Amino acid sequence: MNPPPRASVLPTHRRVLALALPMTLANVTTPMLGFVGAAVIGRLGDAALLGAVALGAVVFDVIFWAFGALRMATAGMTAQAVGAKDETDVDRILARALGAGAVIGLSLVVLQGPIAQAAFAVSGASEAVTAGLATYFHIRILSAPFVLASYGVLGSVVGRGRTDLGLLLQVAINLANVGLTLAFVLWLGMGLAGAALAAVCAEAVGLGLGLIVLARLGSRPFRVPLRDLRDAAALRRTFSVNLDVILRTLALITAIVLFSALGARQGDVVLAANSVLWNLFLIGGFFLDGFATAAETLCGQAVGARDAEAFRRAATLSLRWCLGFGIGVSLLALGGGAAFIDFVTTSEPVRATARAYLPLAALAPLVAAAPFAYDGIYVGATWTRAMRNLMLGALAAYGAVLVLVQSLGLGNTGLWLAFVAFLGARGLFQAFAFPGLARATFGNSSPVPVRKTASDFA
Repeated sequence: MNPPPRASVLPTHRRVLALALPMTLANVTTPMLGFVGAAVIGRLGDAALLGAVALGAVVFDVIFWAFGALRMATAGMTAQAVGAKDETDVDRILARALGAGAVIGLSLVVLQGPIAQAAFAVSGASEAVTAGLATYFHIRILSAPFVLASYGVLGSVVGRGRTDLGLLLQVAINLANVGLTLAFVLWLGMGLAGAALAAVCAEAVGLGLGLIVLARLGSRPFRVPLRDLRDAAALRRTFSVNLDVILRTLALITAIVLFSALGARQGDVVLAANSVLWNLFLIGGFFLDGFATAAETLCGQAVGARDAEAFRRAATLSLRWCLGFGIGVSLLALGGGAAFIDFVTTSEPVRATARAYLPLAALAPLVAAAPFAYDGIYVGATWTRAMRNLMLGALAAYGAVLVLVQSLGLGNTGLWLAFVAFLGARGLFQAFAFPGLARATFGNSSPVPVRKTASDFA
């Protein structure tokens, strides 16, 4: 069988930015779902209710983040289908993602009892906060099928290279959430139940709008024959890719939980200071993740087109832009971090402690740049098994460094050094494995001749 047609134009800097910046903006707006609920509930004047909605936002961030593999896997496989110019397979991938999201989401709804018990036990909140959290949790969990199915929609949009539509969908969800939260909580007086119901309705609106957008693009996932959805080889690949990414994500969550738990053992002031610095790191992560998304699209489409030169070009540009933004974010954090700390907290002990560890926290985005870029490259190429194994290797290295710094009595300095080492290990392991994985994907044949573009920077 003849190979599919190759891409006609090499990726450019302009194309990378066009893909990355909308997703960066979408990432920045994502925390608004929790922020809006907290702001509106805060106006009711009950600290327990505010604590419940804030804790509920964290609980659902963790639950849904664990299944973010649906978006990443769908984006990588869709990009490859687009690169291969197989529109039928694009719809098949989307249909399977929608089905998987709905099934997993409904399973979470059915299992909400034990999930809630585990979440309440881990939270360690007061009785008043736990009671409010229970109300919020058992309503908002109904959004799970909509959220996880929407991951499939977003993955399909990203894989097609339409990150602008991804931004549109996220903004629509946020606007719906703002309006409905105001209506349910303040106007109808529904309290926490209203905030949770608003989030459910907003996610349903987002899924419906996403399906409409895809339909306008010509997608017909509900017309895919059942026999195609049940194709054994395709299902095995879909399951394998998603499971690999889920396990990789769980390993990443483990590293973050270890960081938080070990920081908490050093007292409330250190815990608060680390929380402030962690938010500073997350802001940098929003920018880096946009370029990881661009890598998913461009590298996936190049793999689908069997275009080794376009793949290498996409990987190189993604790495360069991630490193460039990593340097910029680290410099901004170093120069403006003190002002950020003062804005976030008024506690002088917390401010002083956070400033003491600011240089290490500012270094983290720079070190994280390479693993962010490689994550996008690996997802686009669906090298998910390697990504999973390399993450587990980095987690093991993280554990070893943690043991070392604890034995040396380095305290919170050692904790930040271990976390930076974890990020560095991820990037180094991925860089080391990259050449062999690329050869396995494209073979030993010479790259196609370099094609001319209007401008290398167009």
